[in-house]
Amino acid sequence: MGRGYHVAIVGATGAVGQELLGILDERKFPVSQLSLLASARSVGRTLTFGGEELAVHELQESSFAGVDFALFSVSSSVSKAMAPAAVRAGAIVIDDSSAFRMDQQVPLVVTEVNPHALHRHQGIIAHPNCSTIPLVMVLKPIHRRARVHRVVVATYQSVSGYGARAIRELDQQTRALIAGQPPIVDVLPHQIAFNCLPHIDAFGALGYTGEEWKILRETHKILEDASIRLSATTVRVPVYRCHSEAVNVETARKLTAEEARELLAAAPGVAVVDDPEKAEYPMPITAAGRDEVFVGRIREDPSHDSALNLWLVSDNLRKGAALNMVQILELLTTGQA
Repeated sequence: MGRGYHVAIVGATGAVGQELLGILDERKFPVSQLSLLASARSVGRTLTFGGEELAVHELQESSFAGVDFALFSVSSSVSKAMAPAAVRAGAIVIDDSSAFRMDQQVPLVVTEVNPHALHRHQGIIAHPNCSTIPLVMVLKPIHRRARVHRVVVATYQSVSGYGARAIRELDQQTRALIAGQPPIVDVLPHQIAFNCLPHIDAFGALGYTGEEWKILRETHKILEDASIRLSATTVRVPVYRCHSEAVNVETARKLTAEEARELLAAAPGVAVVDDPEKAEYPMPITAAGRDEVFVGRIREDPSHDSALNLWLVSDNLRKGAALNMVQILELLTTGQA
């Protein structure tokens, strides 16, 4: 594989793990050795990277000898158990779970928003929720220009955000219903095919789900401003890939819709698609496989003197997960962090 870094992917057989393989190859990240790690049930599988077939090995505390970077896309419990072992072995961990996101000693990073936070890592870097990332990428330029006071967001999240098992469940349920057969519900709380579930993560304080609280707390940490008032409703929808968000943003200084379009068009990693008269606006089917956060339906809120409504769509497996992790790697290894 040439000269470079020893990279371990923890959770290599999952949806994000497989996306990481593709993006590392696509962006020509200098990998000299790649360790594919997963649970015992995945041992024996092989995955392709750079034209080579690589075996998947069982994740153990001893798996990180000689590893430079460990990319974790597993449950919080596995990350909490195994990430410290990777750090002790000398690796830098980038963790996609919620295990360390709110730890004040661990930076929570979106590369276009707060790359400066990487400077204070102590071996572990937390990766934000896949709905938080596109939201803060759009809020950052607005906050810098006009100061965001309040945000109300409703998310429409694809099944891939839950993982490969939910993708299979949507596929199987859809096929069953079209064939006139009863759908089997196993992974998600209810039938997801031809349905919407306002239920992502467990319900908790004030009747909000864990996913909704994550968006609030992570936005505060990434934008370094806990004064922003934010309320979220998160919904699982029968889409394979890409999360969409309807966002209402109140600002201290009024921004016109045109000012917002210009501001967002210049923001790194953001693409404006906003010509409703030509039926041009962000959609999951056009955002899938793309790196950008797409934003459209930019319009002033007639119920408020200084508020905007926005619609944004991003590929949750790319910028919402694997791409941002690889971009963090690139910053760390090129001296830009």
